[in-house]
Amino acid sequence: MSAATPTPVQLNPLGGESYRLTLPNTANAPKLARDFLTSLLRVSRHPGLVDDAHLCVTELVTNAHRHTRTPLIRVHVAVNRKRVTVAVTDDGGPVGTALGTTLRPVPAATPEQEHGRGLALVESLALAWGTGSGGERHPGRTVVWFTLGRPEATA
Repeated sequence: MSAATPTPVQLNPLGGESYRLTLPNTANAPKLARDFLTSLLRVSRHPGLVDDAHLCVTELVTNAHRHTRTPLIRVHVAVNRKRVTVAVTDDGGPVGTALGTTLRPVPAATPEQEHGRGLALVESLALAWGTGSGGERHPGRTVVWFTLGRPEATA
């Protein structure tokens, strides 16, 4: 399936449509995910979300590419009139756990560092975001998601 012609997979439980893209874990995966998401946002009348969606999906797909040994990266997008929720799923554990090695703790990002602030950026742009697992059906999978859209009006 090409990014230019996405087709709905299932209904979104909140109303709307749901789309999926499965990518090989390559350096091109973030760009392909951005192109796919841009197409969906434009046809679903959410062009105002494109810039924030680009940043957020790039961060999540890049993290899966750089920090896991997953062969495939899955992007699931649920779109309705008010919101867009994007979930990025990978199959692998951290790169450092391969072949019996362990990860070194990563220190907190400092202003001088070029990396380490991506999820803080996602948190600042999204209405909501979170992480989860594949559950019993897909043990070992990691899911990171975010929702963009108009905030609910307060009473």
